[in-house]
Amino acid sequence: MVLGCAGPVLDAAEQAFFREANPLGFILFRRNIASPEQVKELITRLRDAVGRPDAPILIDQEGGRVARLRPPHWPDHPAARSIGELAERAPAQGAEAAWLNGRLLASALHDLGITVDCAPVCDVPVPHAHDVIGDRAFAEDPDLVSDLARAFCDGLLAGVVLPVIKHIPGHGRAGADSHEELPVVDTSESELIATDFVPFRRLADLPLGMVAHVVYRAIDPGHPASTSPTVIAGVVRGLLGFDGLLFSDDLSMGALHGSPATRARDVLAAGCDVVLHCNGRLEEMRQVAAVTPALAGEPWRRWQRALDVLTEPRPMVEAELRARLDALLGDEVAGGGKDPTAYRPWLTAPSGGG
Repeated sequence: MVLGCAGPVLDAAEQAFFREANPLGFILFRRNIASPEQVKELITRLRDAVGRPDAPILIDQEGGRVARLRPPHWPDHPAARSIGELAERAPAQGAEAAWLNGRLLASALHDLGITVDCAPVCDVPVPHAHDVIGDRAFAEDPDLVSDLARAFCDGLLAGVVLPVIKHIPGHGRAGADSHEELPVVDTSESELIATDFVPFRRLADLPLGMVAHVVYRAIDPGHPASTSPTVIAGVVRGLLGFDGLLFSDDLSMGALHGSPATRARDVLAAGCDVVLHCNGRLEEMRQVAAVTPALAGEPWRRWQRALDVLTEPRPMVEAELRARLDALLGDEVAGGGKDPTAYRPWLTAPSGGG
């Protein structure tokens, strides 16, 4: 399991609980963040609590409106959609911008000790869907989403941060916000395969993924993907071929029902590898911990394969990369500009974990 904490400093009860429960890692939110020095200290305390200096630290740092690290201590990053709009005009430049954005985000995260970014959003939005995805998605073209998400992941990996592709197998056409209620998608399976599922199939070699709290009525009308063995075994592991470590989306979201323990049991029984519980409420985390086993077997091997993807960070001149990204997104470059591989000559093949 991966757990949150209540604030910017661990209290004694949290430290004692984490020491006993020994979660795989932790996830940070705005409530946990005040300054770079404070974040580094919090991460040290979290890792000390479980006795593992390499315990993974997760964050949702997509850019745009989903960013836990914000000015004045950290710069703003563009929303995925702004990169998609560039790519619709100039595909090579859009891919370069996606890579640059990932690489710059990784630099900020790596400096703090954060090792996993719950990004990119690989969903394919459709008109009139709920805007919970909206500009968090690169585009409405599944092939373009795939290409830009791949470039973004390559950028994160070049900075020694693991990406998490989300929300498998697709949240883009949901008519509700799964933070508040359970979305139900009525689209046919054939159309889902031809559109929503495409990016996740093309990115199935990546090491980490997060499954959606969304019902796909054509596949399993009775359960959201996160609690559906039919979706996880038949679609995520089968049709899409994803063999990376699979996180549930946050158990404390309004899409799920039942106690925290029931929710944890349900996602694990469905085939998720790791339970994600984010709200930092200690009593809820105790219930989750009581029913969640330690990572072992194939899930443990998937986690180890994810770690094997990481190497030493490649040198970069941050100011130069940021200036290039600003130029691309400011339409200051036209007619081709620099070679889109100029900042990643060491990457000769797509990065993957399995």
